[in-house]
Formats: sequence, structure tokens, C-alpha cells
Amino acid sequence: MSENTKTAELSALGVSIWLDDLSRERIASGGLEKLIAERDVVGVTTNPTIFAAALAKGQAYDEQVAGLAKSGASVTDAVFEITTDDVATASDIFRPVYDATNGVDGRVSIEVEPGLAHDATGTIAQAEQLWAKVDRPNAMIKIPATIEGLEAITETIAKGISVNVTLIFSLERHRAVIEAYLAGLEKAQAAGHDLSTIHSVASFFVSRVDTEIDKRLEAIGTDEAVALKSKAGVANAQLAYQLFEEEFATDRAKALLAAGANLQRPLWASTGVKDPALPDTLYVTELAVSGVVNTMPEKTLEATFDHAPLHGDAVTGSYAAARKVLDDLAAVGVDYDDVTETLEREGVEKFIVSWNELLDTVTAALEAAK
Repeated sequence: MSENTKTAELSALGVSIWLDDLSRERIASGGLEKLIAERDVVGVTTNPTIFAAALAKGQAYDEQVAGLAKSGASVTDAVFEITTDDVATASDIFRPVYDATNGVDGRVSIEVEPGLAHDATGTIAQAEQLWAKVDRPNAMIKIPATIEGLEAITETIAKGISVNVTLIFSLERHRAVIEAYLAGLEKAQAAGHDLSTIHSVASFFVSRVDTEIDKRLEAIGTDEAVALKSKAGVANAQLAYQLFEEEFATDRAKALLAAGANLQRPLWASTGVKDPALPDTLYVTELAVSGVVNTMPEKTLEATFDHAPLHGDAVTGSYAAARKVLDDLAAVGVDYDDVTETLEREGVEKFIVSWNELLDTVTAALEAAK
């Protein structure tokens, strides 16, 4: 790990830095090991968009695609083989981090097909398939926090599988995700699973909230509305941390923790700044607090390493001011529930588009390799 750097300072604050990217090229080049050694990266997340981008460029997948084409693999089977291979290899690279942190970090996440976002039964089945195929204790299966996803989270945790819950935008849904996790742990305990081996993070999206709300504030156009621009994402996430603290201080949670269970850490997702007028490390510096994950695209990671103006714990003690931001947004006419419902729907739709692009890319590659 690096010393006397901004990423080291952020890590010392208790923030786990995960990279929001993975590709065969990054694995084969040694780039992943370099980020672990020099940028304090202790985990990786993937999604359909990331894999679509990885498959669309370079020749790193050519040999495997040729073999799959020769064997007559279908496009869905090929995507399954390619993505799980990357995740398994990355998991091996991160295994020393996993061992050193007692399983807390060193995690590599892979997502169920986005088309299953509203299919609990299908999600549970594919989560099991992905977990078995990757076959690494430091893998995590990503399940979206849709209403149907909540059931899938509980049942997947109950099977002893570690879960990265994704696409959380609202505080109400975050509370439901924690409930789903605790229910899963109780089922796992009843089934005789070792609770200490089950890990979970709750991926709370940040910049997308600002993008959507700022668009609405500009449309409202009053001085009061415009003054609230770019405040919602951080405030929403700060209140999510407060919720995390409260929910894991209940008697129910404490009983599970005493039995060996792990906290479901908040994970700050969508931390790349979309508005060029904002500081490029805004969602890093203003959400720094012990016991969270910040998953960063490489551009944000490099900006953090280079110049993040860290100022210690930026979350604890922020709750009253954060609540006021949400109250003020409501006062000028921003419908929080409509914002978060819109973002969840669009999030699923965007991943389906990326998944279809991934299928198209692999279909073309299989045809070319025949």
C-alpha cells in the first residue's frame, strides 16, 4: 500500500477504496496489482456497462472467444464464461487483501442480468449460479434494490452468499435493504451457516441524485431553487449513513452481530462528478467517514490520489444540515419520491441497454471467430 498519499489518508479515515472497473486487459497488464500497491485499492465492482466497454475494445478476449465459438457456445453462455473468468481471476489477485482484512475487503462484485431486476426467483437462481461458477469466497453478487430484489437479497444471504446490493437511491429503500439483509442473516443462522463468512454492502448512488435534482431545480428557476443545486446527493448519502448507524444499533442487529455477523457497510456508488463546475473529488471528500466503501471510476481515483482536499470525517455530525437540504428541496417543489423512483427505473433500463450491447458485441465476436 502507498504511504503519505491522499488515498492512504482516505484509507486511514476508514474508507475502503474500490475501483469501479474491470477488464481482461487491466488484469493481464498487471494494472490491477499496481492500483492495489500504489492507489490503496482494496476491491473492484463490475456491471454490464463496464463489461460491455471491456469487450468492445482490444484483443484481450480474442483467444477465449475463439474457443467458445469453436465449442458452439451460445452468446449468453459466452458472456457468462467471459465475465465470471474475469471476476475469478480478479478475486485471486485480491485474495491477499481479503485474507489481511478478515474478509471485509478484497472483494470483486459481479451483477445478475439486469433483465432479472423484477424477477426475484430468477435473481436468486442466477446469484447461486454466479457464486458457484466464480467459486471464490471474496466474490460478491450484485442484486438491484428493486422491490423484487429485496426478496432475492434475503434468500441469497440466507444461502450464505455475500451480496452487493446496488441501485439504492432513497432512504426508505435503504432501510428496506438493511431489513432484507438482517432477515437473510436470521435465515442463514437458522440453517446453520457461519454468519462471519457472509458479507454485504449497500450501494447508495450519489451523483445521479444531483444530476436529476439539479435538472429539476433549474426548471423551477427561482433563486431559492438554484441555491440548492449540487447539495442533494451528498445530503442524501449522509442521511443514509445515519440510517445505517441507527439500524445496526437495534437489539435485533446487535444480536446478530454478537453471533458473528458483519455490518452491511454503506457503499458510495456513482461517485464520478457529472457537473464539470463541481470539485472532481466532491463525492469522496464530503462522504469520508469510517466504515464505508467508496467505489470510484479510475478518473475519480486518480483525482483523489492527486489532490483530494480531505478534511477528516465529513459525515458524522452532518445530519441536521443534511435533513434541512432535503426539507428545503421539498419546499421549492422537488418531489424526492418521484426523483428516486425515476432514478431506479432509469438505472435498470440503462443496465439493460448495456447488457444488450454486451450481447451484441459478443455475438459479433463469436461470428467473426468462426
